[in-house]
Amino acid sequence: MNRRAAKLSPTTSIPTTMSGVVLTGHGGFEKLQFKTDLPVPRPGPGEVLIKVAAAAINNTDINTRIGWYSKAVRSGTSEGGYTGFDSSHDDDASWTGTAVSFPRIQGADCCGCIVAVGEGVNDGRIGERVIVRNLLRTYVDHRPWECWTFGSECDGAFAQYAKAPSRETFKVKCDWSDVELASVPCAYSTAEGMLHRADVRAGETVLITGASGGVGSAAVQLAKRRGATVIAVAGVAKAAQVRDVGADRVVPRGENLVNVIGKDTIDVIIDVAAGPQFAQLLDVLRRGGRYAVAGAIAGPIVELDVRTLYLKDLTFLGCTFQEDVVFENLVSYIEGGEIRPHIGETYPLKDIVQAQEDFLSKKISGKLVLVIPK
Repeated sequence: MNRRAAKLSPTTSIPTTMSGVVLTGHGGFEKLQFKTDLPVPRPGPGEVLIKVAAAAINNTDINTRIGWYSKAVRSGTSEGGYTGFDSSHDDDASWTGTAVSFPRIQGADCCGCIVAVGEGVNDGRIGERVIVRNLLRTYVDHRPWECWTFGSECDGAFAQYAKAPSRETFKVKCDWSDVELASVPCAYSTAEGMLHRADVRAGETVLITGASGGVGSAAVQLAKRRGATVIAVAGVAKAAQVRDVGADRVVPRGENLVNVIGKDTIDVIIDVAAGPQFAQLLDVLRRGGRYAVAGAIAGPIVELDVRTLYLKDLTFLGCTFQEDVVFENLVSYIEGGEIRPHIGETYPLKDIVQAQEDFLSKKISGKLVLVIPK
């Protein structure tokens, strides 16, 4: 690393190569390659270099690997999670609808320590324990509704070192472990972003799908923090865990929501599933209700009766972009002791395939986190 280009930690020796996992193309697990000779990135102007301690597994990592974001794919993530989709088109197989540049180091979640800073960054930041905003606005000049995902449009945290914009790398003061902190950026910001956009308020009743997953369980905690009553949809085997994180009621996945909950009873839907139950979600919404969505793990193609939408005066909110305040609020919630993630399992980085297999199996409740070699 050129010492004239970056200020380094006086106590940390930064190597020229590192271990990491690279994605070589869209497809199955064979597209993930663990390497020990990757070049350590150099922080440019306004950037910091982070020695990564932990990085969590998320749906977006798998969706990008398998090409699920391509509009040619019409089924849920699980159908192509192991082998990819033959129908996927490389030119629109990223969440932005454009081609991914390969090889790519994925990893939307990052917890680590700043060990070097680029030009224009105060070297007093060296030594800070940080997390990185997973939806980066710096690289698109903070234009409204645009962002890059850490680990998709740029390299992410599935390696020993990663660089990120200083202004979007947040120091966090708390007693959490690195593994716990690494579980926050993607899942919790997605959940908080939906709640923020839907303006969830105290006293409202919120229905959350996929409530045992990373985003869903985060949404349960964050909705309760806002004073809402939470009805969660989850598998029977994980109902106790969902109650433990704050759900007032758990409805078994697959049950008819109208029969179990009743029509016109819910103020806000927080949805990451879509799929076959989509019409039921709209039926249980009250008139004037809000539907916020940030995922479609059960299937992206749904049937919509437009009469339900306009006759009930519903508001639909597609939620990807996040206002700056969303991540800033998350840091304050952590430091204030208002939330706490549930960790299901940890894995060494080289075992990323096993971690993704376990993630797809849905057998382990809580976040699955990769521990990065020192």
